[in-house]
Amino acid sequence: MLKEERLDFIINQLKSSQSVKLAELSEALQVSEDTVRRDIELLAKNGLLTKVRGGAIPHSPNSHNFKERINVSEADKLIIANKALSLIRPGDTIMLDGGTTTYTLAGLLDMPLTVITNNVPAAALLAGRKDMEVVLTGGRILPDCQATAGSEAVRMLQQVHVDMCFIGICSLHHEIGVSSVNYLESDMKRAMIGAADRIVAVTMHDKIGTAEPYKVCPINALHTIVTEIDAADQMFKPYKERGIQVL
Repeated sequence: MLKEERLDFIINQLKSSQSVKLAELSEALQVSEDTVRRDIELLAKNGLLTKVRGGAIPHSPNSHNFKERINVSEADKLIIANKALSLIRPGDTIMLDGGTTTYTLAGLLDMPLTVITNNVPAAALLAGRKDMEVVLTGGRILPDCQATAGSEAVRMLQQVHVDMCFIGICSLHHEIGVSSVNYLESDMKRAMIGAADRIVAVTMHDKIGTAEPYKVCPINALHTIVTEIDAADQMFKPYKERGIQVL
């Protein structure tokens, strides 16, 4: 089989099964595991998958630009936001991460709260709400995701404590954990997680089982995962087995 045919086979297998293993590919393609490993490394270098120990998993389907994502899958994001809203109680101090799903959640908030966020559009949306204190973290505004980041913002987060943090997810995998395409964003997410009693991951289901270069936290740091699909779906089994609530 030609190299190009092997690469196409690997990509197609990844689309259908969400993961590939070196040994299984070696047997299917009738080539050595070293050859498969080199093929995977080439595909990873070209951004077509994420290499993991013993095989590969998909990249997140997420576009990193906030403006491109704001009007995508609006109905699904509203489902996620309403599920997440059920976790919040009047008087809570919560943290909202950057992203369009947390922005959708911000639009549903209508109770006395303290909201700390690096999500610039969400802060603007909440500004002036009755009985709501809104705190925008400092630092540099990342233009694509319209969220603040940097050492100043991280230092501020180290000085606060919240009841619950809603983290927007780029990639989530039951073995790798939460990961991101952006180093500065991953640094902010880690600081947010460190400031909260409860960590809630809000994500579209197609980001589950994927990974990106910058690790945010291990999977057991999460308390709850909220998606737009039924929590009974089999894809959530490895997360429930780790004691994570799924909504």
